[in-house]
This record gives sequence, structure tokens and C-alpha cells, in this order.
Amino acid sequence: MSATPKLHQLSQPTVPIENSKYDWKKIAYLLFVSRAMDRIEETELVPNKEVLYQFSARGHDMAQIILGTRLIGNHDALAGYYRSRPLMLSLGMSFEDAMAGPLMRAGGYSDGRDIGVVHNLPNLKGPCGLPMSGGVGAQYTPVAGWAQSIHYYQRVLKDNSYKGCIAVAHGGEASTSTSGFWSSLTMATTLKLPMLFYIEDNGYGISVTSDKQTPGKNIAANLAAFKNLEILDGDGSDPEVASTLIDQALEHLRNDLGPVLLRLEVPRLSGHSAQDTQAYKSADQIAEEQSRDPLPKLKTYLLDNLISEAEWDALEADAEQDVESALKKAKIRPIPETHDILHHIFCETRKDGTPDIQHQGGLAPSGITFPASSLTPVPEPTRINMVSAIRRTLDYELTTNNRLLVFGEDVAVKGGVHAVTMGLAEKYGEQRVFDTSLSEEGIIGRSIGMAQAGLMPVPEIQFRKYADPAEEQLNDTGTMRWRTKNRFSAPMVVRIAGGFFKCGDPWHSQCQEVKWAHAIGWQVAMPSNAEDAVGLLRSAMRSNNPTIFFEHRAMLDDAWARRPYPGDQYVIPFGQASCLTTGTDLTIVTWGAMVPRCEAAANQFPGRVEVIDLRTISPWDKAMVIASVTKTSRCLIVHEDNITAGFGAEIAATLTEEVFFELDAPIKRLAMPDIPSPHSPVLLNSVLPGEAQITSAINGLLEI
Repeated sequence: MSATPKLHQLSQPTVPIENSKYDWKKIAYLLFVSRAMDRIEETELVPNKEVLYQFSARGHDMAQIILGTRLIGNHDALAGYYRSRPLMLSLGMSFEDAMAGPLMRAGGYSDGRDIGVVHNLPNLKGPCGLPMSGGVGAQYTPVAGWAQSIHYYQRVLKDNSYKGCIAVAHGGEASTSTSGFWSSLTMATTLKLPMLFYIEDNGYGISVTSDKQTPGKNIAANLAAFKNLEILDGDGSDPEVASTLIDQALEHLRNDLGPVLLRLEVPRLSGHSAQDTQAYKSADQIAEEQSRDPLPKLKTYLLDNLISEAEWDALEADAEQDVESALKKAKIRPIPETHDILHHIFCETRKDGTPDIQHQGGLAPSGITFPASSLTPVPEPTRINMVSAIRRTLDYELTTNNRLLVFGEDVAVKGGVHAVTMGLAEKYGEQRVFDTSLSEEGIIGRSIGMAQAGLMPVPEIQFRKYADPAEEQLNDTGTMRWRTKNRFSAPMVVRIAGGFFKCGDPWHSQCQEVKWAHAIGWQVAMPSNAEDAVGLLRSAMRSNNPTIFFEHRAMLDDAWARRPYPGDQYVIPFGQASCLTTGTDLTIVTWGAMVPRCEAAANQFPGRVEVIDLRTISPWDKAMVIASVTKTSRCLIVHEDNITAGFGAEIAATLTEEVFFELDAPIKRLAMPDIPSPHSPVLLNSVLPGEAQITSAINGLLEI
């Protein structure tokens, strides 16, 4: 393939139907099925308010089904969007589930938890449908992660069952404006991944015409200069053109020649959604779109070449009957039970003591086991800093878990901007410890796809503020188990550095851990010292839940935070705080870089002040905090994050509810004011809780 491929446009048929690889009768049948589902929803279920979200696939459907019937690789994967139901039907989603999802009935791919137009189809032994997202363009980077996993299984784990497998990202033309699309395009082309960008171009993004989305209205033409990208472009409403282009795309991909962008022009034969009247289109525009309906084109094509009129009619009748039957079954399904709506935020334990494992995603469904672990440290004689402790823990887990990968910006040759990963790339190679492009959306999205493919990604975000562009992917990760009702999960460990370090600034020195405590489905660890960092990081990398592992910049080489390495088996369970000092008159609850300051202040009041280092924010050790405050009757909460809606407010609210009548003084919070972290050390130290401020607060509370 040339370094700069040309745009391949196809308008004339090239493959005789008798030589086609496609089951055209199945394609026609599924097209009738899709049309029947759309018609029933549009004319009956939506008007009756039985279906609240409806996105018709009419016009888009035929080409999707053609592609879907050819996704037959052992580990092919697809992630689509709200108009991808025909693809999912061709992948094997049951008709009953396809109807029950929008009806919000029990069972199926969501059990009423998510909108019925975002599907998923777990499959460990064949092609699968990855969980769709309600966010536009959110499907691209996870698919790139799955595609990279195909190479990893093949090239590193020597699993030949991944040979020839591909990953498909399906989206509308408007989604090519999103950062997820461009980030995944960078990944796919630089790594030459077996990834298909299947772009349906109907000329609109809801009401916005494509000339406002893409210069020249053709993303395929605009990408013609991209290296390592095969580009195909044509009429998706013509069955022979569409099938020929899909054939070419799949041949290229299954021969592992790099990514393909396939753009197919299709008509949108309905509004954007059931609520869209298309008032922004003229009657002539609507008529022109109707003239490009692929259904009559497919009929002409098949009647001329393959089947009779009677056979065509029989396929339609069978499809109508099967959809009616599926609808009846879907309607008699019960509405979702409410008693378990709080379940499946995290991996849970069944009544018999066994874990309730998700169908797909992470290491657990494959039965991966880990070396022995211990809650008791076996300390070495020499103290090490947190940087060395984290590096040693990563090193050991990389050695013992060949599905673990460490990556991010500057983590390989440079060894990380904080030196945490130094030497790991040289030891484990670029397939396992590698640098990424500068896109946090891409880093986390890639991690989702890898986790769904059964790997354990450990991505690094250089600074807390840099995680903001990845927030959509982070939120999708956390909610995945719940919104698919334990069908999918994406366990990973996101290492994030942040907090002040000698000085501050609004970009590198934020904590904002409360955001991830508020986020659904994330474990959050904030170790204050090297020993805790080892135990919590090892637990996170062996967990079946996604984890934010916060590495405070000020503590990475802090003298107080140095501890003996506690051994390669040491783990700390999440939700288990540490009591640093015991006392009778006041409890201090703190975490992160505030811990040594609180301990120093408490030591000025021997035997009176109890200092609790939470260590993890989600979950947090409510039991220890409540027991301590019940004993001391006073509480001071100290944290670095801003005071308004900081995590200290959650602790204070919990204590007010649980031990109000045990308190001898109001609960007090000491935290940063509601400003970004100042750069000047003078300004920073004037607002950051310090030992003197903490001591003063202790005195004030003890005097009450």
C-alpha cells in the first residue's frame, strides 16, 4: 500500500452476485425486520408513549446489515451509536431484546436502566457488540483500544485465534467532528490497527447540514492525504456498490494492512428522532431522499439476479410475522424490578460468597488468577520514596500478569514526567509499556477497549487537570457495569498525578478528588506514603472495578512519605482507613498531602487527638470515622481540595446524620478556599492548610 493512499470511489458494480460472499436472502430478511421494527415504533409505540426514545434507521439499514453479516471473526467487535440497531440485529441480537429495550422492559441489554437505542451484545467466543454510549463520537477510541488488543493478543500473547480479527466503529458523518474521532484516527494510523471507521453520511447532523460539519461535505475526500489509511467512498443505498466496498474494506483489514475509512452516502428517510418534524427540509429535499431508499433498490437487484417475486414477498411476510411475535413477547415482559436498582455499581458478591462476575470485560470473565497476597507488610530494611514504591509495584505486576499494560504520554523512553515508570519500557518492551499521542480522551477511551477485550490497562494522566478532556470516557467507564446490568465492565487503573509541589498553579496542582468520588462506579485511592501506595496500587491492579489512583506530587519524594517496601504480596483493601495517632478528645479526618501536617499538629496534643488517614475516598471508611468521633465527640476535617462541596462536606453530612447527639462541638472543615491553586509559594502557603492553621483549629475545638 502506498504511503498516501488515494480515495477509492465506486459507483459501478464490480462483483457478480453469484460470486458474492453475502447471504442476500438473510440480508433482505433482516432489512424487512428492521423496517418493521421502525414502522411499529413510529406509528404505534411512540404515539402511545410506550417508547420514549426512537431513532429510525430507515435508509441507513441495508448497508449496516450487509456489513454485519460479514463480522464473523472470533474476536471481531463493533461499537455503534443510536442508529445502529440493524447492525446489531445482523450480529445476532434477538428480535425480542431489540423490541423490549425501547419499551423499557425487564431483561435484555439494559433492563430498563439505559435508553433503549444504545445496545450491547457480550460474546467471549465470537463477534461482540461493545456497549454504546449516548455521547456522540464516544465509540471511536474504545474501538481503537480493542483493535490494539487484537495485535497484543496476536503478537505478545501468541494467541492465533485473533488472527484476521477486526474492530468496527460505526458513526454518522457529524461524529467525525468530535475529538474522539480524530484521536482514534491518530491511534489507528500510527499503529496500523485493524480498525474500520464505518461512516454513514446522510448529509445532516440533526438539522445541521454537513457543509457546516466538514469542509467540502466529504470526510473521506478530506482524509485522502492521511498516511496508513485506506479510504473507500461510495453509495450506501446501492446493494452492489455497498457490498463491493465492504468486501474491499474487510479484505484489507483481515490481511492486517492497516485501518480503513469507509464512507457510504445514505438517505435519512425519517427525522433525526421520532420527535423531529424535519421542518428544516423542503418537500423537494425529502422527495429526493425518498428516491434513494435502498429497499426498492435491493428488491430490483435481487429479482434480477437471485430470487423470485414470490420469494421476496415470503421473506417480507416472515419478517413481519417474526417481529409481531417478538413484540408480543417483549410486551409481556414485566417492567424492571425496582428492588435492585442500586446494584451493580461495583462488582458484587453473591449470597454464596462468590463474586458476581460481568459477562465481558476485565480479567475476571477469563478466570485470570493472581499471585498470593497478604494484608501484613513484610518491610525491607531501607526506606524508599513513593516514586520507587509505585515503580516496584508496577514492575512486579507486569512480571506476573502478562495482560497488564502501562501507557500514557512520556511514560516509555522518558520514564514519565514524574519518573515513576523509568526503566519499565526497556524491561518489558514497547508493546507493554508505551507512549501515546497527546490526547487524554484517546488514552482513557483506548483503555476502555482494552479492558473490554480482557486486558488490564494502567493508563497515566500526567496531571489532574489534564483528565478533563477525558471526562466523557471516564464517566462511561464508571457507569458501564450499572447501565448494562453487569453484562460489561471495564476495570482499569488510571494513575493521575496532582496537588501542589513546592508551588502551585491552576493547571498542574489541582486535586478535585471529589469529582471522582461523585462519579458513579469509580474506586478512588489517595495514598499519603510509600507503603500505602504499594498496597493500594496492587489491590487496584487486581480489582474487578475501575480505579482512580491519585499520586500526590508533594508526596512522591517527601521525606515523611518514605517507608520500607512492604513486599510483593502486600495489599490494602479499599475502604480501610489508617489510624495514625490515637486520642480521646478530637478526631481529625484527612488524606493525601494533608496527612503529615495533621499528624505533626496532633503530636502537640499527646493522647488527645486521633488522626485518621482515609487512604481511599471511594469507598471511604465510614465505620472507623464514626467510631472515632463517637469516642472523641469532636471532629476536624482537613483536605486540600476547595472547601465548597469538597469531600469533607460529605463526611460532615454523614457524621451529622449518624452521631449528631454524640457531638460536643460543631464539625469543622479546614480546606483550600474556592480559588485555583496559586503559583507563588507565598500565595499558596497563605491559603493551603498548614500545621499552624491545623493546630489553631485543634485548639479552638478543644476549648469548646
